[in-house]
Amino acid sequence: MSEALRNSVKAMIKETFEGPPVPVKGTWFTTVEPNSGIFGVLEGISCGEASMSVHGTTLAAHTDHVRYHMWGTNGILNKGKQPEMDWGKSWGIHSVDEQQWNRIQEGLKNEYLTLLESIDAFEWNEQTATVVAILAHSAYHLGALRQMLKVIKA
Repeated sequence: MSEALRNSVKAMIKETFEGPPVPVKGTWFTTVEPNSGIFGVLEGISCGEASMSVHGTTLAAHTDHVRYHMWGTNGILNKGKQPEMDWGKSWGIHSVDEQQWNRIQEGLKNEYLTLLESIDAFEWNEQTATVVAILAHSAYHLGALRQMLKVIKA
């Protein structure tokens, strides 16, 4: 895989989580405001807000689901196979206290950093689809989180 494609995919993943680069010259799919990625959207969200049910799920569950999916992706990239996963369990969080909420967010950041390191280290072949899938999956959840926040903040 070309270095240009690798860097483009990595830039889109960074935008998904960190928001657009500063200074903003344009974005792939987020808004141009700083912190419009997942980390910025979650910044300042209280454990109470993260625990509010919106159509049967919570911000905490969405956030942990993204972390869980990324953990599985990192397993594929670093060990060559997907770990055994229970997708239903990844949605099982209904309420969190401050410590749990912080732990979920820290876990997400750790998996994200591991993913960025993995992108630079692996051979781009059939695993390329795995990285593109995490991009699409995370971008979807960024949109879901933003929409849920509109309900929570209303």
